Formats: sequence, C-alpha cells, structure tokens
Amino acid sequence: MKALTYIEHDKFAMIDKQKPTLQNPQDAIVRVTMSSICTSDLHIKHGSVPRAVPGITVGHEMVGIVEQIGDEVMSVCPGDRVTVNVETFCGGCFFCKHGYVNNCTDPNGGWALGCRIDGGQAEYVRVPFADQGLNRIPDSVTDEQALFVGDILATGFWAARISEIQPEDTVLIIGAGPTGICTLLCAMLQNPKAIIVCEKEEERRLFLRKHYPKVLACTPEECEAYVLAHSEHGGADVVIEAAGTKDTFELAWKCARPNAIVTVVALYEEAQILPLPQMYGKNLTFKTGGVDGCDCGEILSLIEQGKIDTTPLITHRFPLSEINEAYRIFENRLDGVIKIAVTAE
Repeated sequence: MKALTYIEHDKFAMIDKQKPTLQNPQDAIVRVTMSSICTSDLHIKHGSVPRAVPGITVGHEMVGIVEQIGDEVMSVCPGDRVTVNVETFCGGCFFCKHGYVNNCTDPNGGWALGCRIDGGQAEYVRVPFADQGLNRIPDSVTDEQALFVGDILATGFWAARISEIQPEDTVLIIGAGPTGICTLLCAMLQNPKAIIVCEKEEERRLFLRKHYPKVLACTPEECEAYVLAHSEHGGADVVIEAAGTKDTFELAWKCARPNAIVTVVALYEEAQILPLPQMYGKNLTFKTGGVDGCDCGEILSLIEQGKIDTTPLITHRFPLSEINEAYRIFENRLDGVIKIAVTAE
C-alpha cells in the first residue's frame, strides 16, 4: 500500500509499505476512506515531537471502514464505518478508568498513531485496542462530518469541558485555526454570556464572522483592551489558548480576570515561562496537557443531532496521491486553507 512516511527531520515521503496485519486480538484493520493533515503532523516534520519515530506512517485524523478485527474486539464488525481516536488507550489502567486516557500506561498508550506506530495517511491502518479506539459513524453522518471527531473535535470538546464554562461567563479563545474553531463550537454548546475569539489573520476573522456571527472577534494587538471592554470583572472568566506561540501564551494569562481558568490546549514548539511575579495575586488556575479523547461517542451523537457541524472547516480536498501538494498548501497557509480532506484513490 501507499503510505506517507516520516523519513527524517523535515522530510516526509510517500513510499510502498506492506498492508498492516493484526498483531493482537484487540486490534482492528481499517481501510482509510478519508484522512486529514494536522498541525501536529507539521510538528513531527519540524522535529518538535521527540517521541516520533522515523519510518512510521504519519497521520492521526481519519475515518474508514473496518476490514478485519481481532478475536477479542466486541464493539465493531467488518464493514462498519468508524472514526479513529487519536489516542490509544487500554481502558483498564488507573488513568483510563479515571478518564485520563492520554496517560494510558500501555506501551502504546496516549498519542501513538502517526507518531510512535503507523498512522492513517495511508490506505490502511492498524488500530490497537479497537474497542476503545473506534466509534461507529451513524448512517446519517457523512465521512466529512465525522472526519475530525477523533482528534481536533475531541480536543475542542475536552478543552471546553475542563474549562468549566458557566452561562454567565465571558470566554476568550485565542486562535481561530482548526483546533480553535472546534473549541469554539464546543464552547458554544455551553451557552456562555459571550465568546471572544482572538485571531491575527484577517481571512480567519472573516471566516468567523461569516459562519458564527454572534461570536466577537479581535486581533492580538487589541485583545487586552477588547476583552476588558466586553467583560465585567477585569478580564475573561475563561481563557482557552489554542494558538501555541510565546505571545499568545502571555496574552492568555494577561486577559484572564483574577481567579479565572486558563486552559492551554495548544502544542508549543518551545518551552514557555510562567512569570509568577507578574501573575502574583491573580490566583489563576491553569489546565494543560494533551486531549483526553474519550468522548467520541457523545460527539458523534451531537453531530447526528445537528448540534455540531465542522464541515465548513474543510476548505480543500485532495486524493492521497496528491498529499504532498496538500501539505504544501496547509503548511504555508495558502489559498485560505483551514483543513484538508484527503480522500482514498
């Protein structure tokens, strides 16, 4: 089969690989019908994911059709259309039982697909712990509607959930990239008093105004003053940082009111500093870390009910054979790209 492979620093290549086979009775083999490119794939390419293993097939956003299952797989059958979870988790260890599936203690636990084991920018993928890692797609939900369930939509759902958003809150989301918009969609489910999105690119602010006219939008330069003018207690009640730069990390805590929750969902390419002397007295609660993607079934139900729709994020479509061009457009943010659907040949 064809598989986009991490060769070395700054080099991915489409190569021929053997089709994956079952290695464990809890595995499933999925024929990938659609995948996508994530910013985390670029982090691997640029060398900022030390755990990434050269030679692995990249890609962790995908949907497909179950082709084969191990003897112990109970939740899906061959022929089922499924989403694939970004995380591999056993479901039985201490962390999994408490919902912290990103910290699963299995050797392949956490983010493994497309990082430490072969992922889904290929024709087929092996999914360990398939009962946890696969969710059936309802018949009324298309592949495009379900494409982001296992990663960025699960991330947005997790970020909104742990941020403890209340109806009287003003919520600031920093970054209107794919993860930021998925976080916005999930924050909207909580019906807060106001949502402000800070985004530096005018094209993405226009996207917000077109698709989510009730959401307030501002630039980073005006963000602090804008948040003060649109909140009641000296800043946002909840801040969700989804951009991942030094400036946006600083902006997040500066725009938070005293005793606010600051949730960091972004993946940074360099270490950040907590300037505790400047923060002293703000009494902020920081929540950080990788997504605990164990809500995919609930997310699919919300999509089926029409309460979440991520299809406007798909701005470009390419076949797998043209994925290098898709990467060029995505990495360089060309042609108004937000997300790309990569289809099977």
